[in-house]
Amino acid sequence: MSSFIAMMMPRASVCAGRILEVLDTEPTVAAPTEPVRDLPTHIDVELRGAGFSYPGADASVLRDISFRAEPGTTTAIIGGTGSGKSTLMRLIPRLIDVTDGQVLVSGVDVRRLDPEVLRSRISVVPQKAYLFSGTIADNLRYGRADASDDELWHALEVAQAADFVHAMPDRLESVVSQGGTTVSGGQRQRLAIARALVRKPSIYLFDDAFSALDPATDARLRAALEPETRNACVFIVAQRVSTVQDADRIVVLDGGAMVASGTHLGLLGRSQTYTEIVESQRMAAV
Repeated sequence: MSSFIAMMMPRASVCAGRILEVLDTEPTVAAPTEPVRDLPTHIDVELRGAGFSYPGADASVLRDISFRAEPGTTTAIIGGTGSGKSTLMRLIPRLIDVTDGQVLVSGVDVRRLDPEVLRSRISVVPQKAYLFSGTIADNLRYGRADASDDELWHALEVAQAADFVHAMPDRLESVVSQGGTTVSGGQRQRLAIARALVRKPSIYLFDDAFSALDPATDARLRAALEPETRNACVFIVAQRVSTVQDADRIVVLDGGAMVASGTHLGLLGRSQTYTEIVESQRMAAV
């Protein structure tokens, strides 16, 4: 035992040093000294010349992104792998700060807003939906702790998840494992979307949140979402053109730059990048 301890002590010391380095790291996103805490009921989002680059990087991940999203509208972000779609979505809740330009919420730079106030008005469904160990109800109430069972079931209906939750032995009290490994990828995404709906936010960020859904479920879900989000700003990152073609605005990214912006029909033929994406998906489906 003494020999074992003697061997483990140097390794434990190095690990402790690394842990302390992490704990002592100052966050790059800090709350302002005199934060703005008031936001109107219905809020808009504007990116004004927004750009982002990592320290020491040779090229920017995003550069000169400018558009405005009004309450009750859906803005879709589309582009190839590595074009900066997910990075753009991280700028809005201020998970990272722009290195150029501004992100404005109701005319206020997000760097001046209280981060808790800003994030309390946002629901995010990331690319890899994550569930915590506990019951279905516990996971949905991470969106809003005081939500009633009726509100949970309504969110599940909108997210096209009510059927499989009804089929579970304990329904809302059915237990899911850490990470949601006891349900399928599509079910996990739908539960994460339901959790976002329970929050009833002013801004929805769906970061490729429909990728595991079949086209029919995807279409039903988007149709059901429309009345639920009529007063909110909705942002959707998607790979499938069918998911975004009804959006009020489609922002096309290529290499970190916004190369086109408009509706589906307006972009066809006018934007080479968007047309190529549409054609490649059409050919893949044949």
